[in-house]
Amino acid sequence: MKTLLEEIKASIKNNYNQDRSFWRPVLPWGGVFTIKAGRKAVSCTPLYVEIRLKNTCTIDGFLMLLYVILHENETFPRELSLHLGREFVDCFLYLMDTYSFTTVKLLWIWDKMEKQQYKSEVYKASLIIDLFGNEHDNFTKNLENLMSTIQESYCSNWRCPTRVQEDQQRTININPPQEIPHGNLIRLAVDELFCSRIELCEECGRYNKTLVNRNPPNQDPQLTGFFFLHSSLEERCGGLREFSQRIFSHGAPPFVVLNMQHWKSEDLAYVPYYLDLSDHKYLLEGATLFNKEEHHYSAAFQIDGHWMHYDGLRNVNLILLNKPPEFLLLSSLVYIRATEK
Repeated sequence: MKTLLEEIKASIKNNYNQDRSFWRPVLPWGGVFTIKAGRKAVSCTPLYVEIRLKNTCTIDGFLMLLYVILHENETFPRELSLHLGREFVDCFLYLMDTYSFTTVKLLWIWDKMEKQQYKSEVYKASLIIDLFGNEHDNFTKNLENLMSTIQESYCSNWRCPTRVQEDQQRTININPPQEIPHGNLIRLAVDELFCSRIELCEECGRYNKTLVNRNPPNQDPQLTGFFFLHSSLEERCGGLREFSQRIFSHGAPPFVVLNMQHWKSEDLAYVPYYLDLSDHKYLLEGATLFNKEEHHYSAAFQIDGHWMHYDGLRNVNLILLNKPPEFLLLSSLVYIRATEK
């Protein structure tokens, strides 16, 4: 029996009739897992015999991307096992290979998600799990410390209340530039997050000042000398803060997810096909897309240089594209680490 990825690759290779859709549904939206109850099922608690999944698009696109990334890069499963656990990675690949789509979603939900990240209720004989929400909350934030980064900064003002700072982030959130410059906006935003720089320190604190007044008003004119007035003022530091290069806390990860949910379509005229992150080159592998009207996520990714679009909600949910997709409804960009030569 061929694995799922082998079937997809065969479909791409044998695309003689220009039929650009895969022959069977792949990782369809939702899912039903039937529990094989024995004779003692009547006495079991809770009393349900199936699990129904709803609104799974918040994890579906990323699970599809994760499957392709792990299969297409020989060393990545071992590297990812250090963060997600070897048992999880092996089980995930086996379930995807064997088309066990509902089970692989339950694996992610129960192994990686917190209970408060989804809603669940028992209705009649079913346990219903609803994943409605944000895909970055349901997937990206559950990648353990895979993409953790750290950046240190030091202020030149010795009176700065926090001269030395350390900024740690578990995910990679890049914001569009406030002033729209010319050039590649995404690369500029990434450089702003990762590159070293010097800027005016904006820390606020209370500073003691001594003011000298030689002839204070309403005082005896026969008095001479200096009068010292002490005050405590709150103001900005004003020193120069030097930021070091942001680095990955646990070494360069096999892939990174850039959270793009705050970007507008007009700012996405150009999506870079590679990025330099902390002295490592990363290549564009795919993206997740968000339709605001339907509140629905889909995904696009590459296999052997061919772009495919995945949408678990559609009957024909995996389609070979004639050209790279237009990234106008971006939720995230996914880059894989380039192979060192």
